[in-house]
Amino acid sequence: MDPNANGGANESRVRSTLRPFLRQASVIIPKTGQRVRRTVTLGISPGLKRPNRNGAASEYSPLLGSPNSQPKPSEAPRLLLKGVGRLYNNVIDFARSRTGKGVLKCSIAYLIGSLATFVPAIAAMLGQQDGKHMVATITVYFHPARSQGSMFEAVVLAIVAFAYAAFVGVTSMGISIFFSRVVDLVVVGHIIVLVVFCGGGLGFVGWIKQRLGHPLVNISCSLTSLAIITIVTKEGAVQAARFSDDKIVQVLKMIVMGVIATTAVSFLICPVSARIDLRENLISFTDSLSEVLASTTGCFLVGSEEELRTPRYRTAMDKYKSQLASMEKNLVEAKYEHYIAGTEREFWLEAKLVDCMQRLAQNIGGLRSAATSQFLILAQPGLGISTGSCSGNDTGASSLENSTLLEVIDETPETGESEPATKPALKGSSNSILTPGDVFAEFIEHLGPSIKSLAYTLRTILDDLSFGPGPDYRFKVDIQYRSSLEAAVKLYSQSRQAALSKIYDTNDVNKDWSVDVEADFEEIAASCGVFSYALQDFAKEVINYLDVLDELKLEIEERPQGRTWGWLKVWRRNRGSKLLKDPGPVDAINTIDREADVLGNSPMPSHRSSITASASNDQKATHRYRLWKTLAIFRRDDTKFAIKVGAGAALYALPSFLSATRPFYQRFRGEWGLLSYMLVCSMTIGASNTTGYARFLGTCIGAICAIIAWTLSGGNPFALAAFGWFMSFWTAYIIVAQGKGPMGRFIMLTYNLSALYAYSLSVKDLDNDDDEGGISPIITEITFHRTVAVLSGCVWGLIITRLIWPISARQKLKDGLSVLWLRMGLIWKRRPMECRLQGKTSNAYMDLEEELYLHKYLAQLEKLRDSAASEFSLRGPFPEASYKRLLASTGSMLDALHSMNIMILKETWLSPGEAAMLKLTTTERAQLSLRITHLFQVIASSIKLEYPLNDALPSIDHTRDRLLAKVFSFRKGEKSAVTTSDEDFALLYSYALVTGQLAKAMKDIANELENLFGVLDEDNLKLQ
Repeated sequence: MDPNANGGANESRVRSTLRPFLRQASVIIPKTGQRVRRTVTLGISPGLKRPNRNGAASEYSPLLGSPNSQPKPSEAPRLLLKGVGRLYNNVIDFARSRTGKGVLKCSIAYLIGSLATFVPAIAAMLGQQDGKHMVATITVYFHPARSQGSMFEAVVLAIVAFAYAAFVGVTSMGISIFFSRVVDLVVVGHIIVLVVFCGGGLGFVGWIKQRLGHPLVNISCSLTSLAIITIVTKEGAVQAARFSDDKIVQVLKMIVMGVIATTAVSFLICPVSARIDLRENLISFTDSLSEVLASTTGCFLVGSEEELRTPRYRTAMDKYKSQLASMEKNLVEAKYEHYIAGTEREFWLEAKLVDCMQRLAQNIGGLRSAATSQFLILAQPGLGISTGSCSGNDTGASSLENSTLLEVIDETPETGESEPATKPALKGSSNSILTPGDVFAEFIEHLGPSIKSLAYTLRTILDDLSFGPGPDYRFKVDIQYRSSLEAAVKLYSQSRQAALSKIYDTNDVNKDWSVDVEADFEEIAASCGVFSYALQDFAKEVINYLDVLDELKLEIEERPQGRTWGWLKVWRRNRGSKLLKDPGPVDAINTIDREADVLGNSPMPSHRSSITASASNDQKATHRYRLWKTLAIFRRDDTKFAIKVGAGAALYALPSFLSATRPFYQRFRGEWGLLSYMLVCSMTIGASNTTGYARFLGTCIGAICAIIAWTLSGGNPFALAAFGWFMSFWTAYIIVAQGKGPMGRFIMLTYNLSALYAYSLSVKDLDNDDDEGGISPIITEITFHRTVAVLSGCVWGLIITRLIWPISARQKLKDGLSVLWLRMGLIWKRRPMECRLQGKTSNAYMDLEEELYLHKYLAQLEKLRDSAASEFSLRGPFPEASYKRLLASTGSMLDALHSMNIMILKETWLSPGEAAMLKLTTTERAQLSLRITHLFQVIASSIKLEYPLNDALPSIDHTRDRLLAKVFSFRKGEKSAVTTSDEDFALLYSYALVTGQLAKAMKDIANELENLFGVLDEDNLKLQ
């Protein structure tokens, strides 16, 4: 029977059945700690209505204003005037916004950087060599529209980039001089420089860029590539076997000038602090967290997911996800600000605060999972339990059929309530078959009031800001909140235990039913139980959050240990780090910054031998096998990428070392072609296609703008400065507002190469540059040479990417999904519950570092999906939508494994009740583990081989039903023999919920694989 067929009827029955039996409960008022009886409701979070930092309205503000404010159609002049007024207001709002201020700061920094070309005194400090436009280019690459912490990081990376380029340049000159003057082998010296320092040096830059994948690191790699290429291939000192520090000193001066200009603008004009941004993130995150908590709880209480489909909820979820990602970024940037200011301990406490937010997000994920499972259960048909006619239920149902989705709880005293003398029966509808909605309504009748009361207390605390208004965001922590929340948790725990006792004391529960009926009942109990446990865990984590806030408030207001700069004490770093409390969250941040090979470097317990190579002891002893293991680093994709980037760079730079081709290389500005090659080369073909297109398009736009600017200005420095400021403002909007950094940088780089270079020629500021017009620059020839050089570099990059160890993003995505699914299957094969039962460490199932690698690997697969869309194939376009759904299902399975890991790590020992239940269900859990592992292997093989799935896949449902039936029988018969509390069922309930989530995700993946590979190609079955 189709589960959706009865979905609407069941859902309506749940709503109508639920409300008449909602028992009244008490609620704790957070500000006073009083236990009162009053009506409570979960409405829109005040934080979502709060204006943002820039004073703009929130997403709940009306877009068109009130109806009375709309102009009449006949008032055309007035309508035009209002349109102009609205445009003016939009411009003013943009100018006052953070984005508008950032764009303005970028244009000011560029104008200051261009003075190194236009002001003779500053230009004279840089000598008679070309490239003075690099000062302006540096202000574009390291733009000031960033936080102070990010600016500190940019300065450090710029220094490292220059140091590496200077080392490669000086060493290249030394090698060339040695082989030319000492051993008289000029050609050998040039070969070594070309292969080792040009190829190897640039290949290492490409490896670092790919390995770290940080935006500022990518910019620094571009800067150091330009410096190395200029020193080694363009200046001529290496080819002439002489030492010259002119270019190195000029590059140093240009970097210092550019960094000082952009840093001064960043710090002096509307400075941005990552510490303040982090506090604003925390405020916005708690607002959206409050809304998500209220909506999820409300939907769970009424058994309907209608609220989860509303624009308000989607807006809150989008804000919730964006703020969570932004918190990690701002925390890393705030780290530099705290280190400079000597407030290291404050940073550690902020890191603990962010860690609390992440755990709260995980608990919200548990609530959503339980609610989602509930919606699926309610869509099922009846359980097969005969209840007879219950006419007393019909009147209440009809009277509340049209009531709102979430009614308030009308608090009345409980003292007058009396318990019936006999055990009650489950309340069903007028039908003779008890539906999941009826059983669920019975749970909500007893659990609902306590759940809603605790959710109300939590929401009140989250809605009240932890920080005061901006821009300082001073602390505003109510000391009463912690004790109030502790009282609410205690009250909630007592109410839940009493409610569950009443539910399981009914006659219908204690009858003998079939395995399917017992499993269905226990599945509903698991859904309600996991939701109630997750809500309690959420409340406990909020208490931890309040504790950290109190510590942070004390540190900021009193600073007991004073200011410290322990990071400067390198000799005491290891010992000093132990003095800080709980540095775990920051260690995780540092781990995120440190890329690692997911499949080769993750730590493995000794029992995970199933993924090692199946080689015999004799084979391992052979020299060939040892050599094969030693050379494993050269089989990695990042190593292959570095080698092919270096080889391509050496081949492209070869004409600069040959006397016959060097003039041609110089005339057509081969150094810019080589730089374009370095920028275009990416790990996959699709990423290279995307970057190459942006690079070439940006170059063409920049060249056209340079021709227009030079023609209209006639070489006048003031007019050129004005054109440059306008160009920088426009491209800064592309970089900052639209987030298209490469495109904006490419446009400005080409503009600088053409317009600013032409001005240097016109004022005789360069040596030996008469090939493009001299003091009368031919702007079209200049731009033509740059465009040709850029085009040749882009084409060369695409050729190298495709011919030398080509890496297809499509194939790498398929292989990555296959390996990830296999790895998840092996993790589940470890039988998480068995690890607890046998007394093994929690890491025997899945340690936190391995879990981090798996999530990072999934993020890499998301990037591969974006790159795969840019790859062209004769087989047809890339099915991006299907792979997006596959990755979403994979993410849900990772979340399920994470939920299981959290439950295992929560407690280090088993209670007698937990141990008894685990021993009772050993057989069912073993079978369930094997089936899930087998399904992981099947879907991994299908996507790896691009073959359709078998029609007869093993089912998880029946084995899972037997597991739930065993739990039901334990509760009914063996619970009294062992000391057992309702918390003891949380572990197996979570296990059952996780297996249900895995089953659903695998069904979704199987459907997608059937759509992708459902038709078997006859060519794949040929025996050849």
